[in-house]
Amino acid sequence: MEKIKINIVGVGEVEALSGVTLLELSEKYAAGRSRPVLLAKVGGELYDLSRQVHFDNTRVEFLDITDPQGYRVYQRGVSFLMIYAAKTVFGKKARVVISHSINKNYYCELPELEDGISAEQLAEIENIMRETCEKDLAIEKHTMPKEHANRMCEETGLYDKISLLKYRHNKTFSFYKLDWFYNYFYGEMPPRTGCLCQFKLVKRKRGFMLQFLDAAQNYEFVELAPENRLSEVFAESNTWMRIMKADTVGALNDKLCCQGNGEIIRVAEALHEKKIVALADQIMQEARPIVLIAGPSSSGKTTFASRLAVQLRVNGAIPHVISLDNYYFNREDCPKDEFGNYDFETIDAIDTAQITEDLKNLINGECVEIPHFNFYTGRREYKGNFLKLVKNNVLILEGIHGLNEKISGDVPRTDKFKIFISALTQINIDDHNRIPTTDARFVRRMVRDFLFRGAPAATTIDMWPRVLHGEIKYILPCQDHADAFFNSALVYEMSVLKQYAEPLLFGITPDDPQYTEARRLIKFLSSFLGVPSETIPPNSILREFVGGSCF
Repeated sequence: MEKIKINIVGVGEVEALSGVTLLELSEKYAAGRSRPVLLAKVGGELYDLSRQVHFDNTRVEFLDITDPQGYRVYQRGVSFLMIYAAKTVFGKKARVVISHSINKNYYCELPELEDGISAEQLAEIENIMRETCEKDLAIEKHTMPKEHANRMCEETGLYDKISLLKYRHNKTFSFYKLDWFYNYFYGEMPPRTGCLCQFKLVKRKRGFMLQFLDAAQNYEFVELAPENRLSEVFAESNTWMRIMKADTVGALNDKLCCQGNGEIIRVAEALHEKKIVALADQIMQEARPIVLIAGPSSSGKTTFASRLAVQLRVNGAIPHVISLDNYYFNREDCPKDEFGNYDFETIDAIDTAQITEDLKNLINGECVEIPHFNFYTGRREYKGNFLKLVKNNVLILEGIHGLNEKISGDVPRTDKFKIFISALTQINIDDHNRIPTTDARFVRRMVRDFLFRGAPAATTIDMWPRVLHGEIKYILPCQDHADAFFNSALVYEMSVLKQYAEPLLFGITPDDPQYTEARRLIKFLSSFLGVPSETIPPNSILREFVGGSCF
């Protein structure tokens, strides 16, 4: 058999027989690593370790849990293990749902259990998972015709997969097999169960949390936060999605095919409007003159603030919307991160002293000149925009740091109403493959950056990890102080955004360092049927990202 040369990152050039598997290479050349290899990157593409290498001068990089892609494989593998164990306990047709994530951990339910899962049943699932890890069973990849895949899904109660796969153009599909159980996953899987022993199951309400090692805490377990209002927002969203029968991408595609996009868009937008009306009513009832809005990047803060202002006006108030972005320091005075780049995510990039003084003066009835930040010149400007709060006036201040006490610490708590907004994913690909909230915002940001800021997709991909780092450090901790939460996600939005995002992502070539992430997002978006943007209402939060907003 022909011998080929393979360039292994961190090892150098090695010689092997053509057709050698990545697993064989990892066992020979990466066995001494402190953490098990979970997958490999070959020429910019991600592959599980069953993949064979046939060509000379192939570049191979082995990835473990410390790589973001490797961490996803770890989560995917443990999820597969949990579903296998649950079906072993409750029967192969039992429905197991990975509902949503909180701080990278998954909340799971078995919806058919009338009283929810008991502590004893959960312990039984965990015992099977531990035993399966000790046995170190293989996780094998099997490619099968579509008809075979559908029949196999029917036998094991994976009806959500049948609904999803019928919208794929493929004639064959790759399923992963653990013992007797086959399942379809969005992405690669680890080679064996022996590397999946790091997990915890924690009882919560009707279901349980599937807890993973925390990447932000040196891959250790951290104590789970108690259930809070964010959990309630997710639960409310999940209930609504099941009522609408659009809790998975396959179910959404079914509705689009059978009913068109009109009803799903109208109902989703009506739900947003209903929530905004309720918030406006609450603000008026409590007579709070300052409304502070904060949330991570691409949450839709600007449009939400404008829509809230409309509803406050309906209630007799006179709202004034101000963006915190206008209080950025001049660009040359902004702090830099550890890499020497301007750090616009930190609270220290905002002139907190000036905004605090302005808020205090406004509360005291004084006239204040509101600045405008010129993003083209990178400088703050004053153009005679004076504001004085009088009777029935409400000041709405929105920005990523809107809830930080460095902004409004001198304003009495009874005078301010705090709202945290984020796009909390309402829909999953199927029962076992969830759409991360960060991915939904990532695609929003990518489309907006290209359409309105002239930034290619590669630029957004490069800066996104820094944005997420800033959110974890500066923004998300402030959500605990919110008076209310608003979920800006729209069930149909990925069907619209895919038509803008896919051409940008396909433009990234295998030679580009962003290629691996671009391919991951392309695969994610391929599950959705397209919806034209012309059908979106002009006041929709989605208009903030695709254009055509009435605000």
